Amino acid sequence: MNRRTLLTAAATTVASASLPKTAFAVPAAATKDTMNRTAPHRSTARAQLDALRRGSISARSLLERILDHHAKVNPDLNAVVTLDVAAARATADQADAHLARTGRPLGPMHGLPITLKDALETKGLRTTCGSADLSNHVPTTDADVVALLRKAGAIIIGKTNVPTMCQDLQTSNPVFGKTNNPYSPDHTAGGSSGGPSVAVATGLSALEVGSDLAGSLRLPAAYCGVYALRTSRGSSPIVPTRGHIPRPPGWLTSSDMLTLGPIARDADDLGLLLDVLVAPAPGDREAWRIDLPAPKSTSLRGQRVGIWADDDYCHVDSATRDLLDQVTRELRGAGASVDDTARPVDFAESNTLFERLMYATSAATATDDGFAGEVKAADAVGDDAPSARYLKSRTMRHRDWMRADEDRQRLRAQWNDYFATHDVLITPAAPTAAVLDQTSVPSQDRYITVDGKKRSFYDQTSWVNLASPVGLPAVVMPARRTREGLPLAIQIIGPYLADRSVIATAKALARLLPTPVPPPAFTA
Repeated sequence: MNRRTLLTAAATTVASASLPKTAFAVPAAATKDTMNRTAPHRSTARAQLDALRRGSISARSLLERILDHHAKVNPDLNAVVTLDVAAARATADQADAHLARTGRPLGPMHGLPITLKDALETKGLRTTCGSADLSNHVPTTDADVVALLRKAGAIIIGKTNVPTMCQDLQTSNPVFGKTNNPYSPDHTAGGSSGGPSVAVATGLSALEVGSDLAGSLRLPAAYCGVYALRTSRGSSPIVPTRGHIPRPPGWLTSSDMLTLGPIARDADDLGLLLDVLVAPAPGDREAWRIDLPAPKSTSLRGQRVGIWADDDYCHVDSATRDLLDQVTRELRGAGASVDDTARPVDFAESNTLFERLMYATSAATATDDGFAGEVKAADAVGDDAPSARYLKSRTMRHRDWMRADEDRQRLRAQWNDYFATHDVLITPAAPTAAVLDQTSVPSQDRYITVDGKKRSFYDQTSWVNLASPVGLPAVVMPARRTREGLPLAIQIIGPYLADRSVIATAKALARLLPTPVPPPAFTA
């Protein structure tokens, strides 16, 4: 059965018995939202969960409504590439039976149907990471974060598309093809969390979990008009990463800069999913717990906000600069203390260090013969050659890596000094809105255009990479639209472990900015 047929079959509505309303505690945030009963996919995750817990809709009925929406819109988007309808229905029925029997939800995600990025291993459900070599890979265990979601009561209905091994800034692969930006098929959805971002933007999933090393979570969220949080990472991540590909299936370690984080349609839903995801790795849970601080403030009044609107190292286009100027005016009008001159770090030095560390960590999975060839090439290349940084970083000696790590710690100290006098820093999310899709263009020939000037294709991620080497929490949120109707986004960076604070700032700022316009597929 091909994918289109499978999606259509998945939408077949199956009647389910109504459950009696039950009494249980509902989070305060959830009570403020009412689910759209005509089209539940248009509701927040909080509203869907509230309806499920109150028994005003069954998990099975909600699942069928979401699957019906999939059948209507996903064939034109190609965001969801694998569905497990039978297992999802069985899990929904179990959730309904449990609620009817006990009057209590299974957990904070009770009965909520969600999709997951095809880089996260799911027990019994194909996980390919867009690689032909993994096209038949069916894991025997869940990624740690998937286990947390199942324990919380979420219903995993399928997997969302990624570039091959998550190694592109746009989402396409030889297994499933290209995922379309929901606002314009001519523009990229971004990568590597392109499928997850499109799924959330269009109501195919209320929430998603993305992964972020070089902006893989935040860039597609910015391009698709949704919220995303890169979670804090120190010596260990606050969201466990085992079971994320790449590394290869079966590896216990991941990149020392990789984080997993929530994708949602508003800031409150980011916080909802964050509460489920934050946990020590399983081996540490006997004695450790993670207790993230409450937001430092839920109001903009009195907040000490830094603004980094543009930089010679990575200029933004005029629309993005105008957006940052608007945000600055709104912040001052709301009573925030705004500093648009102080800079926490040198942009160029930070980006260079990030690239060196990224290339070094990516070498872990090279084959022995391949790595030997890279060592030989690195020894032969001159320091000024275009490939020198890549090759010499991939093959650096451990002593050199320790020196680079020392530079990273010094960079963290500079950020710490900055946040001693600032609560958050607001920057562009990218130099422009979503760029034209260049899937068919050879990688060496790709570029972006900023106010009519050609720029490096990889400049797209320079702004989000400010937070990456030092493990700071960073929210990307939609803030305006271009004249062409594409979303424009900003980034809010906070101190280490201030994940709840950057979410709170995003929520407060959203009240002052235009209401995001959803893509057409969301209202279908």
